[in-house]
Order: sequence, then C-alpha cells, then structure tokens
Amino acid sequence: MTTFALIGAGPGLGLSTARRFGAAGHSVALIARNAQRLDGLTAELAGAGIEARGFAADVLDIESLSAALYAAATALGPIEILQYSPVPRADFMKPVLDTSADDLDAPLAFSVKGAVTAVNAVLPGMRELGRGTLLFVNGSSAVRPNPKVAGTSIAFAAESAYAGMLHDTLAPQNIHVAQLIIPGAIRPDAEHSSPDALAQRLYDIHRERDAFRHYAEPLPD
Repeated sequence: MTTFALIGAGPGLGLSTARRFGAAGHSVALIARNAQRLDGLTAELAGAGIEARGFAADVLDIESLSAALYAAATALGPIEILQYSPVPRADFMKPVLDTSADDLDAPLAFSVKGAVTAVNAVLPGMRELGRGTLLFVNGSSAVRPNPKVAGTSIAFAAESAYAGMLHDTLAPQNIHVAQLIIPGAIRPDAEHSSPDALAQRLYDIHRERDAFRHYAEPLPD
C-alpha cells in the first residue's frame, strides 16, 4: 500500500479528495495546522474503511512540514501521491498598491517555500518506488494575476513556475507533476467545482498522467 499525502486538509475539497484516493486503496496522510480538525477528518475517513492519520504541521514552518511528511511515510507507507493545496490566508490578499515588500514574505513562504519543502521530502520515496504524482491546486490568479489579491497572485505565479519546471524535469523519472486551476468558488452544487467533482478530477489527473495544467472550469471572460 502506498500513501496519498494531502497538505491543507480540510472538510471540503480535502476530505473529498482523501475519500477518493482512499477508496482507490491508498492510505491517507492528512496534514494541517489544526490537530483537532485532523482528528475529526481521520475519524470520518476511518468510518468509510479508509486508513488515515493526521499529522499537525504548518507550511510556514518548514521543519514541522518535513517532519510530518517523514512521519507519514514511516507510519503509513511510501508517499506515492502528494497534493499541495493549503488555503491562503486572507491577509495575503491586499490590493497591489497596498502591498509592500514585507507583505510578500508570508505568501511566498506559503506557496513556494512550503511547496519546495514538501516536494523535497517526498521525492526520494517516489524515486525508490519508481513512480509518483505531485498535484498542485491553485485559484485563477495563478494564471491570471488579480491586482485585488496581489500577494496570492505573485505567490501562485511563482508556485506555478516551480511546478512547471518539476513537470518537465521529473517526467523521465515516471513522476508526474500537474496543476489544477479552480477559477471560482468550490460549491457543493457546482457541476465541475464541487468537492466531489474536483476530487474525481484530481484522481483522473493522477491516473491519466498527461498535461501539466488543467482547469476545473474555463476562466471567465
């Protein structure tokens, strides 16, 4: 059994994605800051017959994030699939003219340093397995910068560049890297952007292993 590791576990998309990969036979490692929330999510997954454990870590603390991923692989089995989808904080979303250089420290640490830390933690295990998938989930500002949310736009663009380089570099090693862009809100009643629909889309991306960038829905005009 190999492990699906989710960074940014929550009760919406995170739980649905964990259910989908767990139903496919993977153990599930849930990583988020809130230990109490993780307990509730793992209990819900256990009720569905999915082996899951929570590991508390903050993506802004690279030592805790690395430790959580190493602990997950030790406890549950090698990590074959990593999903990096922590939800940005509200204070990352200042207008561009109100954004100072210091305001970019946390968004870039969140979207770039955290992502690099996570990838470096799981790559040795994927190479040993001979396969792997790295999934990055972002909003539309990753591909269409929005001056109303400058910090996130800048950080998501940098994360996209990093993930794109990984896609090209790791493909010969049978490690697939992909990005899913979700242009609007995740809503239970949305045809393509409900948690369950997005979870299935991420699973399909993992299985089909083709393009780098995918869109849950077309970008609005």
